[in-house]
Amino acid sequence: AIIVDKAEPSEALKANIAWSVGLENVTHLLSATQLKKFRQKQSVQGEQDIKGEKGAYFISTDIALAGHSEKKWVIVADVNQSQSQVVEICELIKDKTGLEKQLHDDIAAGTQHLIQLVAAADGLQFTADKLTDTRHFSNVLFNIMRGGIFDDNYQIEKGDFVRYLTKANKEVTARNGAFIAGLAEAFNQSELRGLLVKSEDPDLARLGMEYLPLKFSRRHGDPSRPWNYFSINTRDETDGSKILDYEGNWRDLFQNWEALACSYPEFIEGMIFKFLNASTFDGYNPYRVTKDGFDWETIEPDNPWSYIGYWGDHQIIYLQKFLEIIEKYQPGTLKSYFEKDWFVYAAVPYLIKPYHEVLKNPKDTIAFDHEWDKEIRERRNALGADGALLTAENRKIYHVNFLEKILATVLAKVSNLIPEAGIWMNTQRPEWNDANNALVGNGVSMVTLYYLRRFMKFFQRVLEGATLESAALSVELAEYYHHVRETLQDFHPLLVQSISDEDRKKILDRLGLAASEYREAIYQNGFCGKKRGTSLNELKTFAQLSLDFIEHAIRANQRADKLYHAYNLMTANDTAVSISHLSEMLEGQVAVLSSGYLSPEEALDVLNALKNSALFRDDQYSYLLYPNKDLQGFLKKNIIPQSDAQSSELIRQMISDGNTAIVERDIKGAYHFNGNFKNANDLSTALKALSETKYSELVRKDTELLLEIFEQVFHHKAFTGRSGTFFSYEGLGSIYWHMVSKLHLAVQECCLKAIAENADPGVTGRLLEHYYEIEAGIGVHKSPELYGAFPTDPYSHTPLHRGAQQPGMTGQVKEDILVRFGALGVFVEGGKLSFNPSLLRKTEFLEQQQTFEYVNIRGEKEQILLQPGTLGFTCCQTPVVYAIQDKPGLEVVLTNGKSLAFDSLILDSDISRQIFQRNGAVEKIQVFVEAHALKD
Repeated sequence: AIIVDKAEPSEALKANIAWSVGLENVTHLLSATQLKKFRQKQSVQGEQDIKGEKGAYFISTDIALAGHSEKKWVIVADVNQSQSQVVEICELIKDKTGLEKQLHDDIAAGTQHLIQLVAAADGLQFTADKLTDTRHFSNVLFNIMRGGIFDDNYQIEKGDFVRYLTKANKEVTARNGAFIAGLAEAFNQSELRGLLVKSEDPDLARLGMEYLPLKFSRRHGDPSRPWNYFSINTRDETDGSKILDYEGNWRDLFQNWEALACSYPEFIEGMIFKFLNASTFDGYNPYRVTKDGFDWETIEPDNPWSYIGYWGDHQIIYLQKFLEIIEKYQPGTLKSYFEKDWFVYAAVPYLIKPYHEVLKNPKDTIAFDHEWDKEIRERRNALGADGALLTAENRKIYHVNFLEKILATVLAKVSNLIPEAGIWMNTQRPEWNDANNALVGNGVSMVTLYYLRRFMKFFQRVLEGATLESAALSVELAEYYHHVRETLQDFHPLLVQSISDEDRKKILDRLGLAASEYREAIYQNGFCGKKRGTSLNELKTFAQLSLDFIEHAIRANQRADKLYHAYNLMTANDTAVSISHLSEMLEGQVAVLSSGYLSPEEALDVLNALKNSALFRDDQYSYLLYPNKDLQGFLKKNIIPQSDAQSSELIRQMISDGNTAIVERDIKGAYHFNGNFKNANDLSTALKALSETKYSELVRKDTELLLEIFEQVFHHKAFTGRSGTFFSYEGLGSIYWHMVSKLHLAVQECCLKAIAENADPGVTGRLLEHYYEIEAGIGVHKSPELYGAFPTDPYSHTPLHRGAQQPGMTGQVKEDILVRFGALGVFVEGGKLSFNPSLLRKTEFLEQQQTFEYVNIRGEKEQILLQPGTLGFTCCQTPVVYAIQDKPGLEVVLTNGKSLAFDSLILDSDISRQIFQRNGAVEKIQVFVEAHALKD
């Protein structure tokens, strides 16, 4: 039985099993209690039942081997087995006929199936650099384990689609019976989209666009955290049928889908719809996303880990990457959403407090509405996942267009803009680095601002290409937008110089109040349902105004050493907001390099400064998240300067009285705060208790002074979180490889920009040196001794005191995949696929004839004989062969036996579309590259 505290039966009807084959006359041990005997060459007794000990499985026997002979055996373990499954295995073991062969055949079949899954996401490459090929395979494997892989190209099974639709919204399913009846048993995504565009039901269109037939995705996370567990949901236990499913934290899924979208670009719309339709009216996103909706954290009084809030930076940059992909592969598609009310708002029962309360205590800014939470869950149980969507005053799901969703997201950031400081982190959650969680409240993110710059430049370009004169926005959001735009317009003249603390407060007040009034109106009344036409020219003006403030802040945050600030601290009073800075962080350099703001020369300045900074770790030839430092020893901390202690009449009086409730003095005369205090809140609590005693007058007089002394002693305002107090993971002295790979991708973008702009060759050359040095630091060619593990596997982090730790399930793999295809020169622009391997090394080309085994779009294993001077990989599962030739060009081999020749390295839109659609029309692409175009 399962041991539980509840006074109810709890049977254990599943078992973990172990068995072996290949040895005869074995003794089975089911615990470790006799291992000492075995080591001492004493006989051991077989065990059948073990009680009160940890379970184990060992087998013991004597083997006599002649010279040059061998003995093989296999130990098999499995989990979660039912009684019927155990009985079946027992009979299989008893029979023994061909058991080893069955076992090896099953392993081979499983291996081939895994290769097929990885191949479907372009994980197979064949070059002269086998370590890089293997690392790419690992990266793709872990990427699809996090985000999933599409089941069968763009094929959709009616049964799964209808089940999904029913779980999402029973009413939509019921009223679209004719639509459902008209669907074939299997159809592709393009056919579905064609039907949805004609539909007059916005909810059917929305849900159909959001549908993503993913499999193999599993929920994951650090198992030391009580809320994290592995969930591998691929087969129905009752009938063995496949399950298409995905779930995960917001940032885990959406970041890994970015790489997946490059192999399945026709599904990028679904990813964008899923992203936007799971975000709230006030511009934030909930914590978890699943095939059947989204979920949010709740307040659980008895759970010390329970907490709520919204993250920030990844929301902007992950959405931005999706928008960039769709504009590259399907130019103009975004503009088609401007007039379609196919978008909705997530209803998350978080109430962001009014601006004046947020300003008063920016660390406690969100209230959890238990009644609203209950109402949403009841509605979700009745209707389906759509029950968690925001409704208008008429209690119907409220629909908006694409522009409104984008504007809600942008306004959430711009309304928290603190000039020259960044985006105020006031929603109780940190950004990418959870270890910086103490920045919440007083922290201001330049990281988000750098990414917002990239976002706004893109948004500006999309608006410039639109022909619409106006777009319909909800009247409430339109009013909010106008207040924000007018604020930026009114204070725009200040951008010619530095902004004073007083003006900074005025700007923040107006922006913060605009957002606060908008939120309160919706919290109280919901959307009224009325729309207002908003000029696209005004939106263009707003985009430029926002960019002017953003770029002014970027210039203000360049440090004297040419690095850029990542996070700042704000201090507000009634009339001013002042700014102070934190130490350099790798995250800030990655974000500013990704912003698109820096010229190639400025990007080189950043990288030169980075290499010479305290962030560079020479032994691994890579970069720390923040400078390493030695923490104070126990006896060197918590020492109050004599002058400060003497300045407080309360301290003097309490020391005289022998009262140590606040401060104690040691035998050497040094003063220390009470050892039970953890932070200033504890000091405040103690002072409040003293206000009821004879010290009340002195407490009233000295409270502010003591809080100031406490801050001067501990510097808690600059405390970033566990990042500054521990030594592994994202801690001191530790390389966090995901951020290094983010740096690698950002620098690759800078190199490609420099090449495209024909920048000074010396500048481009030095940028390339940094790019290859960062690549070397990541370590696929490091020795296992230096790396601390097999370098062909991605790892989470490398502490100062040991090798690489935590393999596999790291977000790093997404960046590494993108960098790899960038290095191969695979690009898409204007719907056209092109090949420009300007970063690819000649050493990756084969020196002798070899066979490239790949899996085609139909799931069949095929081979290509690669000649010397070639290499192979796949793009949308279509094989691509690079060959060094005297003249650049392309040859496209079609499955009908015909071939097409191109004089340039750019395919036309039609052939590109055939490849993106994975329809099997293209058999192979032969790319001819000139030797001088490659790197030595």
